[in-house]
Amino acid sequence: MEVAARSQWTSGVQTVTRVRDFAPFVMDEPAALGGQNEGPNPLEFLVASLNGCKGVMIPLIAREMDFEFTELNFASEGVIDVRGLMGQEGISTHFQSLDFQVTIRTEESDERLKALEDAVSARCPIYNLLREAKVALRTHWRRA
Repeated sequence: MEVAARSQWTSGVQTVTRVRDFAPFVMDEPAALGGQNEGPNPLEFLVASLNGCKGVMIPLIAREMDFEFTELNFASEGVIDVRGLMGQEGISTHFQSLDFQVTIRTEESDERLKALEDAVSARCPIYNLLREAKVALRTHWRRA
């Protein structure tokens, strides 16, 4: 499977990106970081990608496990040290840490919920990309 995106710089620190046949979207930075604040920045898209990836993997794996749920919500929050982005040596330019929360409504047992969580962590591509980059990941699953 090929995954592709095409982007064009427009001005300042802004790009317009196209993926498949979807409407183009803007990536930009807040004014404090030299942008025009006309769209999420790339790291915000990455955090949203983690939410979306879990939103694909949880239902997929739940179906494989005959695991039933009726509600699913996500919240992610990453911390970066902008000194690394500004060129200071020794400071990572990506997330130093990332908190990810899943809220799920289910009548399944705690053991089955833990099995789902473990399987999703093992198979979610974005989660594993971040983990292998040694981002300090804190994942919290809770019942709605």
